Amino acid sequence: MAKTTWSLDPTHSEVQFKVRHLMVSWVTGAFQKFEATVETEGDDIATASVTFKADLSSISTNNEQRDAHLRSGDFFDADNHPQVSFVSNKLEKVTDADYKMHGTLTMRGVSKPLTVNVDFGGIVKDPWGNTRAGFTMNGKLNRKDFGISFSMLSETGGVLLGDDVTLNANMEFVQAK
Repeated sequence: MAKTTWSLDPTHSEVQFKVRHLMVSWVTGAFQKFEATVETEGDDIATASVTFKADLSSISTNNEQRDAHLRSGDFFDADNHPQVSFVSNKLEKVTDADYKMHGTLTMRGVSKPLTVNVDFGGIVKDPWGNTRAGFTMNGKLNRKDFGISFSMLSETGGVLLGDDVTLNANMEFVQAK
């Protein structure tokens, strides 16, 4: 069967992360610049192979001082490692709409296996004749596994920043003609 390439529609996609702050609330961030492609055999999503890259210069938490700190050597070290990338190696079907995507996440020069949950929204034809597919992906990672070990204690001795980072992405792809 012929390979089908699906290109990201960035205007209908978003990639976010959340991390605990002082262990009492969450800080949400997003990548404003990212790219992804999906390759399938025909339209069979169960055969999908995914590549993803996010530009760390585009990180946004709605606070420029915090964003600059996240790009620094304390966190992502964006000057030396300008991108975060993920390459899938297996898509495991759980139900007709639910999958587990296994792959390798590379961040700050460290590559580790990562599994994310995928909710397949379906395939439709848009009003202009394009074939589109939608996905929601979520998962969790420990930032210290990737060499992001910045830590401080609050004035009361509590942890400033949680170790677990929650990932969430909503992505829409357009099938190449």
